Amino acid sequence: MQLGVLHPGAMGAAVAAAARGTVLWASHQRSPATRQRAAEADLADIGTVAALAETADVIVSICPPHAARDVAVEVARTGFDGVYVDANAVAPAVAEDIAGFFTHFVDGGIIGPPPLRATTTRLYLAGASAARVAGLWEGSTLEACVLPGPVGAASALKMAYAGWTKGSAALLLAVRAYAEAAGVGDALVGEWRLSQPALLDRIDRSVPSLAAKAWRFAGEMEQIAASLDEAGLPQGFHEAAASVYGALADLKGAASPSLDDLITRLASAPDAIITGGGDG
Repeated sequence: MQLGVLHPGAMGAAVAAAARGTVLWASHQRSPATRQRAAEADLADIGTVAALAETADVIVSICPPHAARDVAVEVARTGFDGVYVDANAVAPAVAEDIAGFFTHFVDGGIIGPPPLRATTTRLYLAGASAARVAGLWEGSTLEACVLPGPVGAASALKMAYAGWTKGSAALLLAVRAYAEAAGVGDALVGEWRLSQPALLDRIDRSVPSLAAKAWRFAGEMEQIAASLDEAGLPQGFHEAAASVYGALADLKGAASPSLDDLITRLASAPDAIITGGGDG
């Protein structure tokens, strides 16, 4: 099957590069950064989304959550009759809505970093054509896993997983910012060093690296909040996490700032919510 990808951000380019055979993409109106990533991943430029839809048997959408529906609508308007895979961090209800635009649809969810080496990243797939799509990455650095559930199952798994990993990272940042604002930042770090060394290690080692991607995580937290609400569970945890990431959204593409810089920023504007844009 001929595979096309929309659009090759850092994750999309790596997922495409891991697939078997030549992978197509559409460069029309994409940014220089996106074009460079596509070139580095050795993707074949077919020009427009319409041309991609005419040529590809499978199209995989990997984009910021807030853009997932718009990308799907653009593809659906071309009359695409192949398999459309939405692999975005969206609520199951959004995946089900997008499925209605296509005759053949697979729900996807990516867990892990860009798959530059084996065993780090899984692409979970659900839907009637999931097994066929999974075969495109057989033997690659990306493990494609078929879920037995219906459309929405892969998105639900992604929401649950990211709800903890990225949600708890936002909570750690918020708590540190609060302690700093209250004048007990050093005391909190000292207590963590005594009683929660793993927590201290996590915030020192991994949380600052999230800053450059916070513009995208704000929307993801909103999708998780909507998912929990749909299930009758409290959504406030992740609405607050969206606020934390939103306050860092203008750091998109920046070098990782220091943890102190992030804490100072949050302590001065803890309620800021900024919606990030696409990656070009």
